[in-house]
Amino acid sequence: MASRILYAEDDRATRESITRALELEGYEVHSVADGTGVFEAVAQQPADVIVLDLMMPHVGGLTVCRRLRAGENRTPILMVTARTEVSDRVAGLDAGADDYLPKPFALDELFARVRALMRRGRYDEPDRRLRAADLLVDEGARRAWRGDRELELTKTEFDLLQLLTRNSGVVLSHSTIYSRIWDYDFGPDSKALAVYVGYLRRKMEVDGAARLIHTVRGVGYTLREP
Repeated sequence: MASRILYAEDDRATRESITRALELEGYEVHSVADGTGVFEAVAQQPADVIVLDLMMPHVGGLTVCRRLRAGENRTPILMVTARTEVSDRVAGLDAGADDYLPKPFALDELFARVRALMRRGRYDEPDRRLRAADLLVDEGARRAWRGDRELELTKTEFDLLQLLTRNSGVVLSHSTIYSRIWDYDFGPDSKALAVYVGYLRRKMEVDGAARLIHTVRGVGYTLREP
């Protein structure tokens, strides 16, 4: 069965051309013109990936993303934006998007990013549990706990925590993490990784819990027991 993409774009010509291109790649595509259409489509049938334009009338991409995540919808989201400022891209990630793609973009890059999100949505590994200090990561169930408290994680947050926990004690470089989590190295000026590390730390360090994810300046990050 073909993987399903929900595509939201208010410009009709763009929406129709990208929908055709994705269908030619073998995807089942449901396209909508605004944020309200996204909510209606999600309620009717779940998608494997949501491609979401940032600037849409009435209900914009950021609002859509925040509401989906607040409702515990963890479908991978690719945010598409004509804005090139770092702050705008970080805002998309901060709202819960898993990746972003600036306009104008090449179709091949769109396809590659969709494939990467599709791969991250498939979990065929046997059930495994990873432990570090009082952290428990259940890879099969895609759930994690800090002591007795379950962590409410988005897909990207879980992927990052899983990678760091699997390599506990090992320093992973920025480029290694980008390639493993996003399948793309955003370069030294990107703040995406730091944003997600910040998310994880806030969720993991509640009530003074010891820090497990550490920054190795100029290199990357490592997870180690206190």
